[in-house]
Amino acid sequence: MKTVVFIFTIRKSAILFAFIQMAVGRRTARRIKGVSFAKLMGTGTGKTFTPSDADLSQWAILFVADSVDVVDSSKFISQWRKRSVKSEKYLLNPISSHGEWSKKKPFTLEPSGHADGPVVAITRARLKWSQAIRFWKSIPPVVTDLHQSPGLIYSIGIGEAPIGLQGTFSVWKSGGALRDFAYKNAPHRAAIADTEKYRWYSEELFARFELINTADFDYVN
Repeated sequence: MKTVVFIFTIRKSAILFAFIQMAVGRRTARRIKGVSFAKLMGTGTGKTFTPSDADLSQWAILFVADSVDVVDSSKFISQWRKRSVKSEKYLLNPISSHGEWSKKKPFTLEPSGHADGPVVAITRARLKWSQAIRFWKSIPPVVTDLHQSPGLIYSIGIGEAPIGLQGTFSVWKSGGALRDFAYKNAPHRAAIADTEKYRWYSEELFARFELINTADFDYVN
């Protein structure tokens, strides 16, 4: 099974389309031949994991499928491209995954083809409402530290809903750079400790991927 993430930068006139797709497009995405898992998500800065982070011009779609080419050539993806000024495609090889996403373990793990090349990290969590305020107060130091990490190439917040279902998509120069951020930097170590102490997630997932390739497209409007 292959994992691919599309990030679409859409025209302002397509924002309503994107909201409708978040509501009804999920079924269409899952019906594409060979797709075992699909998620449509909004994106944002990830600084607070509240609606104030949202970037209504940028949307992400993740697929786990038998064939990336089948997904790429589908009518579903074509509809997003028609409404976009830019898109990015990340082809990923899952090399570790812990936890569940919507009560599933979506990624089929494969051995890494590179010793320590670029990697992608995807986190996703379902926040318990009873822990929301404590969680939101803990986030800013972690985000500041993330964006100052020397090994970070790219990072956005991702979410299936405006609040409560949130995560991150980040690209790193190497697995070592990602591990340094996760386990050596004080703010993130504190966040890990608080997660264990307060158990503020009812469901969480952390997955690491080998970055096979990326593709960027600009569209004429």
